[in-house]
Amino acid sequence: MIPSGARVLVATKPVDFRKGPDGLVALVRDAGADPFSGTLYVFRSKRADRVKIVWWDGTGLCLFAKRLDEDRFRWPRIEDGVIRLSGAQLQALIEGMDWRRVHLLRVRRPQSAG
Repeated sequence: MIPSGARVLVATKPVDFRKGPDGLVALVRDAGADPFSGTLYVFRSKRADRVKIVWWDGTGLCLFAKRLDEDRFRWPRIEDGVIRLSGAQLQALIEGMDWRRVHLLRVRRPQSAG
C-alpha cells in the first residue's frame, strides 16, 4: 500500500472525518502543500481510533481509511503542525503499533582494504 520511498506527512491536529478525498486535498492545499506530489498525507480523527491517508499515485487520487475496533492509534501529541514519518513508521502506525519505536537501520559498509 505504501509506495516505496514515499514522503509521509502527518497532520498532528484531528480533522473532521466526514471529509472525503477532495476535502482532505483541500486541507493539504490550505496548508500550502502540493497534494499531487506523491506525498502521503495522513490525518487522524478526534477519538484517535481512525486514520485516513490521501495521495496522488500518478493516475488518480487514492484514499486509505482504517478504524480500529478495540484500540487506538498511537498519534503524536495534538498541536498545530505536521511531522514526517518513514514508510516503516507509517506501516507501524497503521497496524496500531507504537511507531516511535521504529528506527531506521543503519547499514555499516565494510571498509575496503587499501
